Amino acid sequence: MSFLQAFKMAMKSILSNKLRSLLTMLGIIIGVTAVIALVALGQGATKSVTEQVQSLGTNLLTVSILGRGSTNTLKAEEAAAIVDQVEGIEYLAPVNTQSSTVKFGTASESVGVVGTNADYAPVRDYEVASGRFIAQIDLDMYQKVAVVGSATATSLFGFSDPVGEYVLIQGTRYKVVGVLAEKGSSTTGSNDEVVIIPETSFERLFKTKGVRTIYVQAQSTDLIDSVAAGLETTLGGHFRGSTDSYRVFNQSDALSALSSVSDTLTLALAGIAGISLLVGGIGIMNIMLVSVTERTREIGIRKAIGAKKRDILIQFLIESMALSGLGGLLGIAIGVGAAKGASTAFDMEIVFSANVIVIAFVFSVAIGVVFGMFPANKAAKLKPIEALRFE
Repeated sequence: MSFLQAFKMAMKSILSNKLRSLLTMLGIIIGVTAVIALVALGQGATKSVTEQVQSLGTNLLTVSILGRGSTNTLKAEEAAAIVDQVEGIEYLAPVNTQSSTVKFGTASESVGVVGTNADYAPVRDYEVASGRFIAQIDLDMYQKVAVVGSATATSLFGFSDPVGEYVLIQGTRYKVVGVLAEKGSSTTGSNDEVVIIPETSFERLFKTKGVRTIYVQAQSTDLIDSVAAGLETTLGGHFRGSTDSYRVFNQSDALSALSSVSDTLTLALAGIAGISLLVGGIGIMNIMLVSVTERTREIGIRKAIGAKKRDILIQFLIESMALSGLGGLLGIAIGVGAAKGASTAFDMEIVFSANVIVIAFVFSVAIGVVFGMFPANKAAKLKPIEALRFE
């Protein structure tokens, strides 16, 4: 018996019991759907977070000052001097952040006020849409100037140009000298609901001393380790070896950790979904065993007129593979649709992997082969006379 003839007979058997065939395929459909949808959503979320981290640059180092009191903090001028003490630094931006209400006329907005220097824009990948950014002279002269984020500008000024206007921060007037281009949100929140002022003015306004965060961008990714080592040495000397007073965070390490977590998460999701495929395989085996019992006389007649053991084995094996393969195709279609639906409903990014889709389909067919082998072998071993006597 040819493969084509066996396939036609298998499809005829499947179509003659449509509801039973659909219920048999249900486990495979659910399993493949879960694999495709969950992996697509997981990889999409990973891609989104990775892009946000990479947008800051893989050559970025973040220094967090954890000390308390005058002897355990770092002054802004001391932080700025690190550029001359450590080789390989391209930009260095000392940063302090405080939540505050910013007012213009009757409009007010609660935003994050950032005190920093001119290097903050290139380090944090900000661009100015109109006006200018903070300059060194603003820090030297303790100027009361501010650069506002795009969302803050829209909330306070509507569609008019805010450059040249004055806003109130903590009751103090600050002249708006620039508006940032829209940047969107990141893992730390919105990048557009912000007001940036000179670090020296920030310390006077909020009565603070010393900086809590320093962003350091190395000249190249190759220099990141040497710059990190230089920062450790310089800060260790300042804090007299007290490593509990500061932390140097490497952006490249964050990407490596993120990649590791992503791979583990994807594997876990695929494993959980794979359980459904195994359950579906058991369902196929059960139905095929029932089918063998129901068609015992048919098998006996076929053997009596010359069908070989191999022909019976191939017939039932192809039927099992057709069930699982068709379930796999339906699962792929439903999984793609479900992932796109979830993406639209929850505004999530999705990434479909051709490798995952192919593996899911091949695995579903393999399930049909493995779990269909026992029923097919049972049918092939039936003796013609016993099969014909079966009631």
